[in-house]
Amino acid sequence: MHPNRLLSATILAVVAGTALAFPSYESLAGLTGRQLESAIQGLNPKLPPPPPGPLSFSGTKLVDDPAHPWRPLRNGDLRGPCPGLNTLASHGYLPRDGVASPAQFITAVQEGFNMDNPTARVATYLTHLVDGNLVTDLLSIGAKTRRTGPDPPPPAIVGGMNNHGTFEGDASLSRGDAFDGDNHNFNQTLWDQLVDYSNQYGGGFYNLTVAGELRWQRTQQSIATNPEFDFRGLRHFTVVGQASFPAGLFTDGRKTGADKHQLDLVSGLSFFKHMRFPAGFFRASEPTGGVGSDVIFGAHPVLPGRNVGGVNNYVVDTSLGGFGDFCKFYTEFVNITIKGLYPNPTGVLRRNLNLNLGFVYDALAPRLGANCPQVFPYGTN
Repeated sequence: MHPNRLLSATILAVVAGTALAFPSYESLAGLTGRQLESAIQGLNPKLPPPPPGPLSFSGTKLVDDPAHPWRPLRNGDLRGPCPGLNTLASHGYLPRDGVASPAQFITAVQEGFNMDNPTARVATYLTHLVDGNLVTDLLSIGAKTRRTGPDPPPPAIVGGMNNHGTFEGDASLSRGDAFDGDNHNFNQTLWDQLVDYSNQYGGGFYNLTVAGELRWQRTQQSIATNPEFDFRGLRHFTVVGQASFPAGLFTDGRKTGADKHQLDLVSGLSFFKHMRFPAGFFRASEPTGGVGSDVIFGAHPVLPGRNVGGVNNYVVDTSLGGFGDFCKFYTEFVNITIKGLYPNPTGVLRRNLNLNLGFVYDALAPRLGANCPQVFPYGTN
């Protein structure tokens, strides 16, 4: 059973048994027709607006500013596996509870980090399709948290971007694999490894060279310890992007020349662990996406695949496409992944699926080329 299918069905069973409404930000993926009908009855449908365009001012500026103060977590705030989005929520660029619309996500990553518009749109709509609530047009960045105390957050009935095997996946730089029990909280052991690699390959800084080596190391560790390791489809892309973003987006925008993509580890820890901009932080000096992704992937290329039958048995599987094969990834993402999650949608769900699939294609089109037409799994109207 797909993680979204299991999670959504579990949530529906819980809310049905307690007379609670289906969470407005939780994915409807994989529910049966009757379950969908029951869940959607209590939701407030929204028509997704067109995605926001580029910033009117796209230069560097102070983003750790008085209008966006850092605030500690409140009980019930949602946080997840992405340090950048956690930081944006803790500073109010995203709603502080961690629930937002795709349009809010695109605006926030552009305003807070100067992420370029095409990258922001691709990342947002791909994630929303697999992790968001397509009826309400809402998406959460992760699981519930507690404000204080030494214990980890309690198990949550919500998933959002914390749903394993979608946006979140194995071999993260600072979060453990889901198989090990915690895929969204900061992992000190993995951070210590990032520090070691930064000292060894980056002279004490995290940069693209470090990213390439550490990316390879984490992949090999997961192959050796996680019998359910999966590196196919969307994860084959996101694992490279997540390694590149710290060098491109967490580095202060006032840095120039050879220092431009050199992330100091004090600043890195502020993002990765404390969900906070370093004091006086300036965003990137120009719109930036997955800077150096080709360098990171090229350092140790790994084809898509997964462990089969246990650890250390990595089997190449390119059926869902992967990094460097955008057209195949796109067509299989739509025809296999999305169609598998929503085989027979109707009404507002079908309408919103078609709109969001169109937003994804429009954002990806420059990378897909003229020989990769849009796919319409649910028709064109």
